[in-house]
Amino acid sequence: MKRLLSLFLLPVIFVSAQELKQNQTQLSGVLALDSKMVDVSVQTKHIKSPLDETVAKKKPLVAAGLSLLLPGAGEFYSESYIKSAVFLAAEAAAIAVGLAYDKKGNDQTTFFQNYADQHWSAARYAKWVSNPANTKNINAAVDPAKYNVFYTSGKVNWTELNRLESDLGSYFSHRLPYYGEQQYFELIGKYPQFNVGWDDFGDENTPFEYKADRSNLTNNFKYYSVERGKANDFYNIASKAVIVVVVNHLISAIDAAWSAHSYNKSIELHTSIEKFQNGFTSYYYPELHLQYRF
Repeated sequence: MKRLLSLFLLPVIFVSAQELKQNQTQLSGVLALDSKMVDVSVQTKHIKSPLDETVAKKKPLVAAGLSLLLPGAGEFYSESYIKSAVFLAAEAAAIAVGLAYDKKGNDQTTFFQNYADQHWSAARYAKWVSNPANTKNINAAVDPAKYNVFYTSGKVNWTELNRLESDLGSYFSHRLPYYGEQQYFELIGKYPQFNVGWDDFGDENTPFEYKADRSNLTNNFKYYSVERGKANDFYNIASKAVIVVVVNHLISAIDAAWSAHSYNKSIELHTSIEKFQNGFTSYYYPELHLQYRF
């Protein structure tokens, strides 16, 4: 819909002395000739006002760039203040959620890793795996006694342990990562083969056969698995918040460009001065045209 409002201001009437002087110098004094030289009819001339050139318009590219840096900034520039507040609030909320859940994830990670250090042992796991009585039903062709899974100092020889796991195959689908690695803390609470390393399982002489319903997994294994899952959930929420931040920047940039374009179309201001010439007298009528679309 378009509405057009034209406001005609009160005429300012004055005589142009310069024009009068010029016209007078051209008169011959002979009425027959002078009447042909002077047009006594009304003449109208449109003079463009400098205001037409100074009406501020919004640049869509500038608006988009501002919102790409800070959501809502381009809308503010385009004088769409409500949308500016919405995009800025969404940005602040997403950042706050992301930071909060990232911290929760870090705290939860520290918690479950400490729990693993207290209740899971690589040495306990290695002792069970290297016991022939436990692996004969898994792969009878492999003799664990031929693998030096422990150094003379009593520390786990990770290289030999991983080689034994690979040779046994089947049930041992994964290799125990080195202590401290991210995968180390993930695998020991994810795959049943590592159930034997928890302190509520027993020792290297305790038999174990994994059941599909996970009924014979230790309580510590199950508890640890849940707690580790919580950390992942927190990090997932933090990751989604980051995605929201990126999307908010892009959407705000697109909307800001459109808002600037709409702003330029919504209000058009034209000013002019109409000149009416009647003989030697000049009349100037300022006009203001305000056009508003919505």
